[in-house]
Amino acid sequence: MGIEVHLEDVLKKKQMTSKELAKIIGITEANLSILRSGKAKGVRFETINKICFYLDCEIGDILKFDGKLGDNEDEDSNQ
Repeated sequence: MGIEVHLEDVLKKKQMTSKELAKIIGITEANLSILRSGKAKGVRFETINKICFYLDCEIGDILKFDGKLGDNEDEDSNQ
Protein backbone atom coordinates (compact mmCIF):
# COMPACT_ATOMS: atom_id res chain seq x y z
CA MET A 1 0.00 0.00 0.00
CA GLY A 2 1.24 3.50 -0.67
CA ILE A 3 -0.06 4.85 2.64
CA GLU A 4 1.56 4.01 5.97
CA VAL A 5 -0.43 4.37 9.19
CA HIS A 6 1.42 5.73 12.22
CA LEU A 7 -1.56 5.92 14.56
CA GLU A 8 0.08 3.64 17.13
CA ASP A 9 3.02 6.04 17.43
CA VAL A 10 0.73 9.02 18.02
CA LEU A 11 -1.33 7.09 20.58
CA LYS A 12 1.83 6.25 22.54
CA LYS A 13 3.05 9.84 22.34
CA LYS A 14 -0.31 11.10 23.65
CA GLN A 15 -0.45 8.33 26.28
CA MET A 16 -3.84 7.12 25.11
CA THR A 17 -4.97 3.56 24.48
CA SER A 18 -6.70 2.53 21.30
CA LYS A 19 -9.64 1.44 23.46
CA GLU A 20 -9.99 4.98 24.83
CA LEU A 21 -9.71 6.53 21.37
CA ALA A 22 -12.27 4.13 19.87
CA LYS A 23 -14.74 5.05 22.59
CA ILE A 24 -14.39 8.83 22.24
CA ILE A 25 -14.50 8.86 18.42
CA GLY A 26 -17.40 6.42 18.30
CA ILE A 27 -16.02 3.45 16.35
CA THR A 28 -15.50 -0.14 17.38
CA GLU A 29 -12.17 -1.28 18.76
CA ALA A 30 -12.05 -3.82 15.93
CA ASN A 31 -12.37 -1.13 13.26
CA LEU A 32 -9.74 1.03 14.94
CA SER A 33 -7.46 -2.01 15.10
CA ILE A 34 -7.86 -2.54 11.35
CA LEU A 35 -6.94 1.10 10.76
CA ARG A 36 -3.96 0.93 13.15
CA SER A 37 -2.61 -2.18 11.46
CA GLY A 38 -2.68 -0.52 8.04
CA LYS A 39 -5.10 -3.14 6.69
CA ALA A 40 -8.01 -0.73 6.19
CA LYS A 41 -9.00 -0.20 2.55
CA GLY A 42 -10.48 3.19 3.35
CA VAL A 43 -11.38 5.54 6.15
CA ARG A 44 -14.00 8.26 6.43
CA PHE A 45 -12.87 11.88 6.60
CA GLU A 46 -15.16 12.24 9.63
CA THR A 47 -13.17 9.52 11.41
CA ILE A 48 -9.82 11.10 10.49
CA ASN A 49 -11.15 14.46 11.69
CA LYS A 50 -12.13 13.01 15.07
CA ILE A 51 -8.83 11.18 15.47
CA CYS A 52 -6.87 14.36 14.75
CA PHE A 53 -9.08 16.42 17.05
CA TYR A 54 -8.86 14.11 20.05
CA LEU A 55 -5.17 13.31 19.58
CA ASP A 56 -4.38 16.98 18.83
CA CYS A 57 -2.36 16.02 15.75
CA GLU A 58 -2.16 16.63 12.03
CA ILE A 59 -3.28 14.16 9.36
CA GLY A 60 0.37 13.79 8.34
CA ASP A 61 1.21 12.59 11.83
CA ILE A 62 -0.93 9.49 11.37
CA LEU A 63 -0.93 8.92 7.60
CA LYS A 64 2.21 9.04 5.46
CA PHE A 65 2.79 8.36 1.76
CA ASP A 66 5.65 5.92 1.19
CA GLY A 67 6.29 6.97 -2.41
CA LYS A 68 4.85 3.79 -3.93
CA LEU A 69 1.65 3.23 -5.86
CA GLY A 70 0.64 0.16 -3.90
CA ASP A 71 0.89 -3.62 -3.64
CA ASN A 72 -1.78 -4.56 -6.18
CA GLU A 73 -1.15 -1.82 -8.71
CA ASP A 74 1.24 -1.78 -11.64
CA GLU A 75 3.61 0.99 -10.60
CA ASP A 76 4.84 1.46 -14.18
CA SER A 77 1.40 1.84 -15.78
CA ASN A 78 1.31 5.65 -15.39
CA GLN A 79 4.85 6.33 -16.51
